[in-house]
Amino acid sequence: MLRAAIICPDQNLGDQLEKILAEVGGVEIVRRLDHYPNSTELVRVIRATAPQIVFVSADAPERTAEVAVGTESFAPGTQVVGIHHSKDPQVMLDIMHAGIREFLAAPFERQPVYDALCRAADQLEKRPPSFEASERLYVFLPSKPGAGASTLAVNTAMALARRPDMNVLLADFDLNSGMVGFMLKTENGYSVLDAVDNSGKLDESLWPQLVSSIDRLDVLHAGTLNPGTRIEPQQVRRLVEFARRNYKAICIDLSGNMEKYSIELMHEASRILLVCTPEIPSLHLARQKLNFLRSVDLEDRVSLLVNRAQRRGVIPIDEIEKLLGRKVLLTLPNDYNGVHRALTAGTCVQPSSDLGKSFEQLVKMLLDKKGPAPAGKRRFVEYFSIMPARYSMTTDSKKS
Repeated sequence: MLRAAIICPDQNLGDQLEKILAEVGGVEIVRRLDHYPNSTELVRVIRATAPQIVFVSADAPERTAEVAVGTESFAPGTQVVGIHHSKDPQVMLDIMHAGIREFLAAPFERQPVYDALCRAADQLEKRPPSFEASERLYVFLPSKPGAGASTLAVNTAMALARRPDMNVLLADFDLNSGMVGFMLKTENGYSVLDAVDNSGKLDESLWPQLVSSIDRLDVLHAGTLNPGTRIEPQQVRRLVEFARRNYKAICIDLSGNMEKYSIELMHEASRILLVCTPEIPSLHLARQKLNFLRSVDLEDRVSLLVNRAQRRGVIPIDEIEKLLGRKVLLTLPNDYNGVHRALTAGTCVQPSSDLGKSFEQLVKMLLDKKGPAPAGKRRFVEYFSIMPARYSMTTDSKKS
């Protein structure tokens, strides 16, 4: 199915085209404009709908040429087809000068339209449309509930959004106990599930209704508890494709339950940020998740974050690295009071605090072109089966 947009100020001409396309089949109309868009609106439409073919009226040759040039500039490979009321030689010459090679004249007939679509499909196969799309998609995966992945996702997204010319999407896919909406006090009645359900028809009109905006950060919260919800892989891909075209960076908070849609999202991610704390249960589950991610060919995307780290922790960082077989990307200090104040205010932790500076450091690392650190040699395999006495004693005394 070819995705197509129609730009035609003449209502009747546009209706005729849409009717014949429906008869021929194989085309999905993803957007229809009743006016010639300026360059800003054209870019917005292409980002939102990603058409493979743009049908544009040739009634105003200069505006038609602007659409053709703008489309090729922003989305090279997108096919542009001129339409008009008649086969006026001058009109055909004008659109050829604009670089448009396909032309359809009313009254539209099935065979010429079918032939034009076939030629367009051939060109699309040779040169698929290239849309500007972000590669910065960061998934926050907790080793266990309470590891602080949501806090890290929220604060990292807000730190990214403070960067110049950086617009960011934060999406909460923890459908069991999503906290992002609560943490940021969003009141939007729509949720990530509404975005998923409408993934096939997202555009520049619908999207602003689904998100809550905080400066340059847009938020999709998880909505109400709905454990039986199913999300299809195709829905995930469509939503991610839309987000990539419209944001410079995307942060996604997962539940850690490894749902099918979570695996799909991790396959789309440039970085999987596995969040654990320097405690035995959290490290044990982090190790299990790493083993699973290795089994689905995702281990090379994983970066390890140790949350609530202390200078004199019970388990040193170097032994955490030996246990998990990976370098720790970053340790983040424990700041209970700072996180509590941020929750109360519905904002991020103070950027000037030690924890706030850690998020700024994390953002620098994420924006760096270097990928995650490679897995190291796996040692201390017996760590959880035979607990060293000094760790178990210290942990027990701490609990008491």
